[in-house]
Amino acid sequence: MHLKRVFLVAALAIFAAAPAARQAFAEDAAKPADPGLSDVLTDLLHGVEGENGTSGPDKRVPFGREEVQLSFAPLVKQTAPAVVNVYASQTAKVTSPFEGDPFFEEFFGRAKPRAQSSLGSGVLVDPTGVIVTNFHVIKDADEVKVATADGREFTSKVMLKDETLDLAVLKISADKPFPVIAIGDSDALEVGDLVLAIGNPFGVGQTTTSGIVSALARSHIGVSDSGYFIQTDAAINPGNSGGALINMGGQLVGINTAIYSRSGGSIGIGFAIPSNMVRAFADAAKAGLDFFERPYIGAEFEMVTPQIAESLGMEKPTGALVSSVDVAGPAGKVGLKPGDVILSLNNTPVESIEALDYRMATLSIGTKATFGVLSKGQQTTLEIPLERAPEGAKPSEVTLRGRSPFSGAKVAELSPRLAQRLGLRTDLKGVTVIDISRDSPAADFGFQPGDIVREVNGTTIETAATLAQVAQQDTRWWRFTVERGGQILRQVLRY
Repeated sequence: MHLKRVFLVAALAIFAAAPAARQAFAEDAAKPADPGLSDVLTDLLHGVEGENGTSGPDKRVPFGREEVQLSFAPLVKQTAPAVVNVYASQTAKVTSPFEGDPFFEEFFGRAKPRAQSSLGSGVLVDPTGVIVTNFHVIKDADEVKVATADGREFTSKVMLKDETLDLAVLKISADKPFPVIAIGDSDALEVGDLVLAIGNPFGVGQTTTSGIVSALARSHIGVSDSGYFIQTDAAINPGNSGGALINMGGQLVGINTAIYSRSGGSIGIGFAIPSNMVRAFADAAKAGLDFFERPYIGAEFEMVTPQIAESLGMEKPTGALVSSVDVAGPAGKVGLKPGDVILSLNNTPVESIEALDYRMATLSIGTKATFGVLSKGQQTTLEIPLERAPEGAKPSEVTLRGRSPFSGAKVAELSPRLAQRLGLRTDLKGVTVIDISRDSPAADFGFQPGDIVREVNGTTIETAATLAQVAQQDTRWWRFTVERGGQILRQVLRY
């Protein structure tokens, strides 16, 4: 066996040095031959499975310099100019223990605000200067600047942002069109496809890394409420957020968003938002929408657990269980009922609630979608119109004032459209926080947009006016109940 390997090495050297020898060996290998070294060469030429089972029908030793020197360079030259650096800055208030005391303020001086900054990447998707990046890159920023690959710097305007999707769209302007990356079809990706990640990790400058698609439809990774991510082993590090994930056709197939890491550096597990979601979000921004509207069918869903699947006679837990239906909504009108299971959307299988949310978000309002439904043990299809979520009566927005923990919070009564805007279930009712003033008591006490105030000092809160009135009470003790993410939080404090 050792001698066989020596002859193999010698034969490979001849192959690399002499094209004529390669041809001769190929002709010889095509003829019947005695077992021995010629069998090994035949295996190499034709990809027959060898001793270790590592060769396949399409695998062989590369011949010639052209095959050895394959490069991603042309692809990088084509796409890298459209990847930009994003710099977000904000002024943070610095508190002092002597604040408000005239003597100590005169002696020590007033605390000065401190500038904070964050660094990320973005992708130009329109020649007019439309850039897609991550929400967390520009969150709470007072100013967002963009540096292009050719060294120019621009002050940008935030066109649209959505924390639940972790996406934001910026706009910059110049006299000439900007280079762009065409948005591809992320649904066409398969595990094993080659991809490139381009961004600005750690602020060292534009960097390109290569890898493959490691998995699709990843969920529950704690990045955002959206649960449908592309997983890649292309190196992604802090600063890559908002950068481009490119396929071998030079198309944008994802926006790099997060990594799984214990050290803060890349360990080969990165996640990107699929480009089909990015396209829908960018189109909403270019249409001038104030927030990203998802199609509404008037139904809410829950996970199909193994126990539920068994009770419904399903072979495995898959799909999305219908938990509630508005009988006056689009789904209710065509016969969808609680207890039904959504199995597919437009002939694409639906594996989970996250998959259903993702696929619905990429569809256009005003169209119809075909839902594959399991109802009472029978599979059927329903064509459901995709509508805008009802706004209901115009919600009265109230900014709370006075000496209370709620001071600085803007609240309103929930409607399906407002609930959708805040990433809440559209069947929820009550008074919710829609915005928080920075450095206000409400911000200090940890209130968040989407919190639903249920009760304050024994008074049930059903309208924004009621909450505004209760918040004016002359008391230093506050007892309130808040619903957040389906959980009930009760608090008693002195303020």
